[in-house]
Amino acid sequence: MSTLSNYFRKFRPDKTSNLKVVVLCVVTATTFWLLNALNKDNYTTIVNQPISIDYDEEEYMAVKPLPQVIKIEINGNGWDLLKKHLNISQNPLEITLDDPSHQPYLVTEQISQEMAEHISATNLVRITQDTLFFNIDKIVSKKIKIIPDTLPNTLAENYDYASPILVDPEFVTVKGPISVIEQFDGKLMVQLGENNIKNHYSKLLPLELDKTKRNFLQLEEETVQISFQVVAFIEKKLELSIDQLYFPNNVSTNSATNNVSVQLLVDERKQGELESLNLKAILNYNNRNREDSSIAVTLNVNPAYIREVSFTPSSFDLIYE
Repeated sequence: MSTLSNYFRKFRPDKTSNLKVVVLCVVTATTFWLLNALNKDNYTTIVNQPISIDYDEEEYMAVKPLPQVIKIEINGNGWDLLKKHLNISQNPLEITLDDPSHQPYLVTEQISQEMAEHISATNLVRITQDTLFFNIDKIVSKKIKIIPDTLPNTLAENYDYASPILVDPEFVTVKGPISVIEQFDGKLMVQLGENNIKNHYSKLLPLELDKTKRNFLQLEEETVQISFQVVAFIEKKLELSIDQLYFPNNVSTNSATNNVSVQLLVDERKQGELESLNLKAILNYNNRNREDSSIAVTLNVNPAYIREVSFTPSSFDLIYE
């Protein structure tokens, strides 16, 4: 405690008063020096000069943020340069582009005279950037095809389309920058909003753009009607007799059975026609696998309303005598 007391005793009122006088003198001297320095001419520095790029917004659209400032080197009075650094009363230089989509850059030498006149309170030494780059596109209108975004799980298992997918309207008119429209590659994908569909589908769906395109594009149509019919394929298990075709007399199979089991899917609308097909399991010697001397089982007919056919056993080995 005594050490701490001794430390604070050093700050006696008379010494504290002297310290205040010293600080005041330093501040006053610095202020006079700064004011005197700012009143002098012939200072040179680099500052950010605000700019405004103007163009016909009915015909063109910027697809990326435009440059807001350009670096310039200037010479002049200290006060004027300080105001430039502090961005006080700085009006942007307006740069007008006639056909910005044709040439996506501007050589800054072209605007040096305008810049010099714009900052007339100071002297322009140079524009430090050689080129200003921008991305401004021509606005166009284009028709693109509406495509339903069907996925593997759009329909339920063992279901298929029983009709073409009808889209009304088939095309939508899109208006906006050409480079953004070209990203569609001529197609606008529409989500159906359902999975594992088992019933006939008909919906009026909104036409929507993703977040990256909404600020640039306009769609003439707001909705699209999409409809289609579906059909179930029913699983069937049958026992079929085997017919051997084109077998030489010295060739047989490794099995004495004359039947195989078959599992297949049949269009529910065609179940009544299944019996009239007189289905048989075929072993066609001409279709044998010459590498391993085996032969696969096939159906004697292959109508479109039958699919996913599998046999047990699926093949037989050949025996040569």
